[in-house]
Amino acid sequence: MPAIDSTFFQVALPTQLPVKKMHDNDHPRRRARTMSSTTEEIDSSIHRPGSVKINVKGAFIVDPDLATPRSGTGSPTPRETSDIRLPNHTAIVSHIAIDIGGSLAKLVYFTREADSTDPGGRLNFQNFETDRIDDCIEFMKHLRDKQLSLNGSRLAELSVMATGGGAYKFYDKIRDALGVDVLREDEMECLIIGLDFFITEIPREVFTYSETDPMGFVGPRDNIYPYLLVNIGSGVSFLKVTGPRSYERVGGTSLGGGTLWGLLSLLTGSRSFDDMLDSAAQGDNAKVDMMVGDIYGTDYGKIGLKSTTIASSFGKVFKKKRQAESAAEDSGGLLGEDTLPDQDGFSGNDISRSLLYAISNNIGQIAFLQSQIHNLSDIYFGGSFIRGHVQTMNTLSYAIKFWSKGAKQAYFLRHEGYLGAVGAFLKRQPMNWGRRGSLEGIEDLYEVRRESLMRSAASRRASEAC
Repeated sequence: MPAIDSTFFQVALPTQLPVKKMHDNDHPRRRARTMSSTTEEIDSSIHRPGSVKINVKGAFIVDPDLATPRSGTGSPTPRETSDIRLPNHTAIVSHIAIDIGGSLAKLVYFTREADSTDPGGRLNFQNFETDRIDDCIEFMKHLRDKQLSLNGSRLAELSVMATGGGAYKFYDKIRDALGVDVLREDEMECLIIGLDFFITEIPREVFTYSETDPMGFVGPRDNIYPYLLVNIGSGVSFLKVTGPRSYERVGGTSLGGGTLWGLLSLLTGSRSFDDMLDSAAQGDNAKVDMMVGDIYGTDYGKIGLKSTTIASSFGKVFKKKRQAESAAEDSGGLLGEDTLPDQDGFSGNDISRSLLYAISNNIGQIAFLQSQIHNLSDIYFGGSFIRGHVQTMNTLSYAIKFWSKGAKQAYFLRHEGYLGAVGAFLKRQPMNWGRRGSLEGIEDLYEVRRESLMRSAASRRASEAC
């Protein structure tokens, strides 16, 4: 990773730029800011121009009690995400960012400290169910109006950075409702930028999880690459990352958060994702799952399986129903609903925990297999599926540790659901650089600047020779 200034975080940009031949009637689009006499100096001068700078000096995660409050119907769920205080960032921020997935829309925006003489501000985090996108847009309108009022900005100076599938699905709706530019950014690239920012710049953000050490914070490292990012949203993507803008989607699965949400909506009375997680926390999956102990009566030590290891998810359901049917037949009664186990036999809490384990175990094993194929030892889990839920993190962490025999490490983040939104937020460019608000097409801009500088340098050397 290119060296990062200890005070400012910048989006890392490509370092190798193709050079196109300029024709005599071609003119550079803007003046070069610096003059260099050698190719090496020219390359250095345009290596990392003008990307958005966030002053992260002294940054810290705000105490949960002081985090962004909820704001009515359709507002964030009870699991609040702590804001990030940026005490030394004083520049005006005229954009907000949103990552709209299949289940949730995640919003990131910067605010000044209200009624405070202290400089700086904070990054705020909110989420909305995608089905209630209109509530999210209303909240964005409020942010727009506040920005216009506090900073004296003009409407033309404001913009929304959008990523995720909803950036395309709801593009017209957001643009028409807010009356500002909506700039769509690549989802996978935003995930990487957001994760790199959290890993390198925010203290006490990344942690490991185990039953003995629930939150072991990880300090900064000189080199974070390569790694595997497992992004768990409605579905799951596995990304191999070898550099700031060097990544490959190496796999995925459709069995993700949307699967849990959908099946539990059918099987239980839960109607929100957080209700489902709360329900799972109170359940006992052993009443639904068939365990190794149910088959062997004890551990299967020869292959390292404890008696409490799940042998078959939902494996007891069919068996219990067959037992009830047999009992009804033996008693000569009519086979009907009354002869089957009542709701207490398969409680919503037990079902929720069983399904959560089933999906988490599946994701954990696929993550391990992908890390084996690509020789990656560091595995980061992101996405709104996790939500700081103890059972989920424990299952994923245990799966990686078990299958790798301790050779690989699972990492989690306190802002795991906001990687894409933060990445989109950081991709906002100053107005005089390329397409306003994006890195798209930046390579063409580099070529123009490079060739302009080289022509100017050549002209100056010719003048000095005379």
